[in-house]
Amino acid sequence: MKTILELIEQRNKAWTAAKNFAESHQNAQGVLSDEDSAVYDRMEKEIMDITREINRMQRADALEAELNKPTSTPLTGKPDSTSFTGSGKTGRASDEYKNAMLTALRTNFKQVSNVLQEGIDANGGYLVPAEWDSRLIDVLNEENIMRKLGTVITTSGEHKINITATKPAAAWIDEGENLEFTDSTFSQVVLDAYKLSVAVKVSEELLFDNAFNLESYLIEQLGSALSNSEEEAFLLGSGENKPLGIFVGNTETGVTTDDENITADNIIDLVYSLKRPYRKKACFILNDKTLATVRKIKDDTGAYLWQPALTAGEPDRLLGYPVYTSAYAPTVEAGKPAIAFGDMSYYNIGDRGTRSFAELRELFAGNGMIGYVMKTRCDAKNVLPEAIQLLVIGGGADTEADG
Repeated sequence: MKTILELIEQRNKAWTAAKNFAESHQNAQGVLSDEDSAVYDRMEKEIMDITREINRMQRADALEAELNKPTSTPLTGKPDSTSFTGSGKTGRASDEYKNAMLTALRTNFKQVSNVLQEGIDANGGYLVPAEWDSRLIDVLNEENIMRKLGTVITTSGEHKINITATKPAAAWIDEGENLEFTDSTFSQVVLDAYKLSVAVKVSEELLFDNAFNLESYLIEQLGSALSNSEEEAFLLGSGENKPLGIFVGNTETGVTTDDENITADNIIDLVYSLKRPYRKKACFILNDKTLATVRKIKDDTGAYLWQPALTAGEPDRLLGYPVYTSAYAPTVEAGKPAIAFGDMSYYNIGDRGTRSFAELRELFAGNGMIGYVMKTRCDAKNVLPEAIQLLVIGGGADTEADG
């Protein structure tokens, strides 16, 4: 089969031959005879046939090239502001929602964009933008020791956690005897959602000043207040309308001191009152005033039990275990717990997820302030009592932690 180029060359030769034939066979009047005209017609037909074949082959090549094209075109440049428009985010994650929230806050919710309608919560407040929610969580994690040490579970409703109430036991048997198995039984720990509200005031002068970074101010102030309230509840909460704290209930007493003095033996006994599997990730939690006392304790050789951290940012250590302090941990008081030691990952925090804003109408109008309230919902408790042991100060009427 000839190629297109070969056919084009053949057509050119045929056309040259046809022209030469016509010129050489014309009579004196410049006309071909009937016989010569018939020959020329055959030569012209050959040229037309070659032309049709060339056109057919060119169409076939074009179709082949089209069918061989890739179904998508690869990117050859980096996306930038000129080639990519829009963040691609929707809902509370969109820039429109965040900007509308800032406008609403600066006008004390007198200018509310329709875009905020998708973020209205059940109580009529407005869910915070997703970016703010993430930054608030970062503040909580940085400032709240229990969010660092515990297990945070994001829930959309009541959350039930199954825990083993009894453990299976192994037994030696003689050959040929029947196997006997013990069944583990399970109990449930329920994480509900208690409401926590925190209010913040902003002067009208600052609010109306566009140079004032309202977004960062609110996140810092609200995040710090939420963190403090949560940490207090996670340590001392009664379990009524707030989480159950580790120093209050669902925790075991490991050691009770003889009096209000904490000794080296008490600390050692506390460590070994915790079962070995839980000691792998165990740490101490205590008040700063209690820490001042513990740092002075020496062992029988005169060496301090306290070990300062060797790396910046790392916690100090007591008997080799990390130590965390909180202003909300209880102080030394007869009959009350003073130190918690254990694997705090068994303290589960059920976080209901999103937080919401609402305005405080007219509450601070008299002194030129505008108020906002943020609401969040969470619950927390120790799901395995034996995973955390308490040191209780002796000498009081109540020397046992609530179980």
